[in-house]
Amino acid sequence: MLRPERMSKVSVTGSRGVMPTVIETIHGLNLVHLSDYDGSWEGFDNGNPIAGADQASEKLVTVRALQSTLELSTDEAEPGSIDEEWEARLEEIRTRVNELDDRRGEITNELRQIDEKINRVAPFAELGIDLDLLSGYETVDVVVVEGDVDAIEDAVAATDEIRAFETFTGGDVVAIVAAPTEDTDEAPIDDALVGVDVTRHEVPETEQSPDAYVAELEDEKQSLESRRDEIDAELEEIKQAEADFLLRVEERLTIEVQQAEAPLQFATTDRAFIAEGWIPTDDYDRLVATLNDAVGDSVEIEELERADYDRHGAHAHTEDVQEGAPSAADEEDESPAEADDQQQKAVTDGGSTVTMGDEPPTIQNNPGPAKPFELLVQAVNRPKYSELDPTVFLFLTFPAFFGFMIGDAGYGIIYMALGGYMATQVDSEAISSLGGVAVWAGLFTTIFGFIYGEIFGLHILGEVVWHDMLNVELLPLNKGLEPAAADFALGWMVISVLAGILHLNIGYILDFYENLSHGFKDALFHSGSWILMLNGIWVWIFSTQGESAKPNFLFTTFASDGPFPIGFTGFPEWGLVTIPGLDFLLTAPLLAFLIGLVMLIVSEPVEAVEALDVVVNVFSYTRMGAVLLAKAGMAFVVNLLFFGAYEDPNGEFHFLRTHEPSYVAEHYGEGAEVVFNGLMHSGTAALLGGLVILVLGHVVVLALGVTSAGLQAVRLEYVEFFNKFYEGGGENYEPFGTDRNHTEDY
Repeated sequence: MLRPERMSKVSVTGSRGVMPTVIETIHGLNLVHLSDYDGSWEGFDNGNPIAGADQASEKLVTVRALQSTLELSTDEAEPGSIDEEWEARLEEIRTRVNELDDRRGEITNELRQIDEKINRVAPFAELGIDLDLLSGYETVDVVVVEGDVDAIEDAVAATDEIRAFETFTGGDVVAIVAAPTEDTDEAPIDDALVGVDVTRHEVPETEQSPDAYVAELEDEKQSLESRRDEIDAELEEIKQAEADFLLRVEERLTIEVQQAEAPLQFATTDRAFIAEGWIPTDDYDRLVATLNDAVGDSVEIEELERADYDRHGAHAHTEDVQEGAPSAADEEDESPAEADDQQQKAVTDGGSTVTMGDEPPTIQNNPGPAKPFELLVQAVNRPKYSELDPTVFLFLTFPAFFGFMIGDAGYGIIYMALGGYMATQVDSEAISSLGGVAVWAGLFTTIFGFIYGEIFGLHILGEVVWHDMLNVELLPLNKGLEPAAADFALGWMVISVLAGILHLNIGYILDFYENLSHGFKDALFHSGSWILMLNGIWVWIFSTQGESAKPNFLFTTFASDGPFPIGFTGFPEWGLVTIPGLDFLLTAPLLAFLIGLVMLIVSEPVEAVEALDVVVNVFSYTRMGAVLLAKAGMAFVVNLLFFGAYEDPNGEFHFLRTHEPSYVAEHYGEGAEVVFNGLMHSGTAALLGGLVILVLGHVVVLALGVTSAGLQAVRLEYVEFFNKFYEGGGENYEPFGTDRNHTEDY
């Protein structure tokens, strides 16, 4: 469950004559993750594509272009067969669709030009001058511009190249008619406006008025749009009639191209080929049986190795399963040159050895409930085959962190509903996985909502479930927003720290387990040192040594009269030792920290500078308590604005859900105070506005719960937890083959 699925390296060797049949058989199994031959063996070259690969690729490009033009989706066809005349039919479709698409493109271009003409004539409509009056003059210069009218007139008046001018304006559009001086070059108005911020408008070549010109363009545009709609209708008819056929042909050609290009990954000679790849170990017998049925004794199939799980290199510890194959220990004793020579000789002689030195791909092997969380792991990096898959730990902690921070049954139910819809109604695998994550996050949000007694920020659950139904005094737990319950606010910070200590311990223990492959000593010094430092320093922090210098809430949070009354007031001063010559008392926790530090310096001197990470990393988890208080505070404010609230003589807050503000004075007298009357008690208009605030406010809190609690929980997993034992960088298992969705075997 914590390891990827066990993989085996297999080799298929045979004559070139049976290679097409072998390729077709392996492709049909959709099982073997092919290894790429790198051309390093003497006498072997990469194979060439099977005859017909280029033609199949060209047809595949054609089909996919048609699919794009017709906007086909993969769910628009039922499985079926393809007739023998499919190539001629494909050519007919291509010709017809290309003709229609070309015509549609021409019309679209014409429509764009018409829109540009309409946009160009709009400024002239503001002027109210016929277009033929704005051009065709020899003795005067006419320009139409758009900009600041006063600045334009001042600039034209200031130039010496114009002896007289007149302007006609409509809004910011200005038509300038100017008579240049005798010695002036062409375009005197343009020269005059060089320093002015204006937009020049070219006069359309027509004798019509602007309105008539636009009306003519609109008629032409409508005609073109009608023609385009007719073409769209024809394309839709082709789509409806040929969708099944095109999707089936695309699938068939994809298979043909994959099979034709497979030899590029093989090692080949003029007479033989060697193909290698990775398969799940449990499927090896099925591969052998299927190939034997297809080609009999014409190929030799070998299981070269079963990859072991070793985070520092899967090939360092592998289980050799062939007769006569060298053991891993023997290979380690050889020099690289000797091993390479032996490998090439074994390949050439037909012997058995591990040949293509690629790493096994990863198939994440997690139980159903944890499956959606593989997406969150892959967002960082897919696990290597040789390391632990952290998905299960993410499944066990991420929803709990999220639920702890939001802790509201109302929000939790909505998260579950949204997640359920995403998981069941959306085809995208990524969105579906996110939906599964949302369901679990919503479930824990609901559970913590019951623990806190909250639903949409109201303490209704606490009153109904714990007090009225179960008569439980300890629950619900207060979030600490009220002055009378301020100890809870600090208590949640302490709870967050304890969660961080536990979480990081799990990470270091996993790292210890991974390092056991290099021996107990290596694991003890590399990982055990961090475990000693982490627990030593934090046990000391929670100990009574130097209690007066430490925050008081460390010892009152779990005291008998504290917010979480379990009777803990700090660890004792275990193993008190006086250091000679120093006014300092060394206790067992500090000694454990120092021993861990020395072990780290011995094993990894460079990492010793990061020794204080055991404190800093734990403090990062206080963000959970901070988000808990922030989100609770936002919901509190939203409810306060709508319902109003009062503070009773004990300092506890109560929303005015069922009472008018006058109830407070009548019931408590001078011992209570109304904090805010609430919009629901302030008239009809305020009530309606308050309802809008209530709904929108909780929607905002709901959305921010994802961006704050979700991102903070993910950050704690990725940055604090994963860094202790996880590297990632594995290769995805991509078996050679295609799942048939539209075609029957042919």
